[in-house]
Amino acid sequence: MTLTTLSALSPLDGRYAAKLAALRLIMSEHGYMQRRVQVEVTWLIALSDAGFTQFQPLPGDTRAWLRSLVNQFSEADGLAIKDIEKTTNHDVKAVEYWIRQRLEGRAELQAAAEFVHFACTSEDINNTSHALQLKAAREAVLLPALDAVIAHLRGLAHAHAAVPMMSRTHGQTASPTTVGKEIANVTVRLARARSAIAGVPLMAKMNGAVGNYNAHLAAWPDFDWEVFARRVVESPEPKGLGLTFQPYSIQIEPHDYMAELFDAVARANTILIDLARDLWGYISLGYFRQKLKAGEIGSSTMPHKVNPIDFENAEGNLGLANALLRHLAEKLPISRWQRDLTDSTVLRNMGVALGYATLAYQSLLAGLNKLEIDRACLAADLDAAWEVLAEPIQTVMRRYGIPGAYEKLKAATRGQAVTREALHALIAALDIPADEKNRLLALTPAAYIGKAAELAGRV
Repeated sequence: MTLTTLSALSPLDGRYAAKLAALRLIMSEHGYMQRRVQVEVTWLIALSDAGFTQFQPLPGDTRAWLRSLVNQFSEADGLAIKDIEKTTNHDVKAVEYWIRQRLEGRAELQAAAEFVHFACTSEDINNTSHALQLKAAREAVLLPALDAVIAHLRGLAHAHAAVPMMSRTHGQTASPTTVGKEIANVTVRLARARSAIAGVPLMAKMNGAVGNYNAHLAAWPDFDWEVFARRVVESPEPKGLGLTFQPYSIQIEPHDYMAELFDAVARANTILIDLARDLWGYISLGYFRQKLKAGEIGSSTMPHKVNPIDFENAEGNLGLANALLRHLAEKLPISRWQRDLTDSTVLRNMGVALGYATLAYQSLLAGLNKLEIDRACLAADLDAAWEVLAEPIQTVMRRYGIPGAYEKLKAATRGQAVTREALHALIAALDIPADEKNRLLALTPAAYIGKAAELAGRV
């Protein structure tokens, strides 16, 4: 069977392939290979500047050509590396040999061929490549997608800051709020989670087979390899890799930063699961309508259906993302002794985890763009729940020292149908100042929103 979007095993490369094109360029094996070439080339050029007699600084045009191996890395280049791997059965060595082949015929580089992958263990190349992939994915895909959701939520919070809405604690009617304030709550939470994702330092090590620069010092014992490695890792691209240096490691970088990053993404996803479920419920209550799209079908048998499928898809994909992200966070920091290979195959699924998250963010945004508020439904819901004013009435009673205020309102309202007239009769009989009575008599469920509008407006 020919591999197409119909025959792909993963829906990320099948049904949803077109939605994940940007992430695929970064997190696919092709993207991984390209970063490996980037690391090898960066290390090679840096070695030429280290001051070694045996490896003189490379000319500018040669540096540009070497960097073109990265910038112009093609699908054909990736396939060529895979062909070499069929013989080596070692993916990093295949990259090294591919670079060496490209040096053939260039006199100024052929003499430097032995400095390709010099003193490196495979994990020096792999861990830096993974960090570069995550850096690109975070900057180009994840954060922009979250920013789009946050911006849309902020806009909804401001637009509907003063639109009253019934609260439901434990699923029961509770003190009113506003639509904007409830969306503002999520906006603030998500913005904080977004900052946590952006703030995780992406770390890399370049210190040899077990983290001690053994081979490096065997070649040049008087050279400060740690300072050199830090410079390569931390210098901005293209001179360096633009990452954070990890000074202590076994053969592999410990992956603690990865766990921190994936945990941070999972926390943001959990907030969005909460949002998706709440919006699904509000659509069910009629608080929101969904804009119709010509030709769309909600049910194969019930023509009237307009289902909240975007929020359902988002919830499902966020759950898949978090299952993978939490496994990555729990597994990756664990390695037997100085290294085992269990992290290698797991790391190849980083793109899958981030793919489900990215897909979910797109679905959520699509759902948010379809929402239309139903003010009449919101108003009717509030007008049918005068019992929520038991709270302000008993609070004012307590202010004026009326004994048993809470108990009296509980007896008058709990589990009962409460009308405006019944509450007004209760207020009229209260022994409180006249202006306080008038203030309570003027109160409606829709007006009892506290600072909700102000809080929503300033988010």
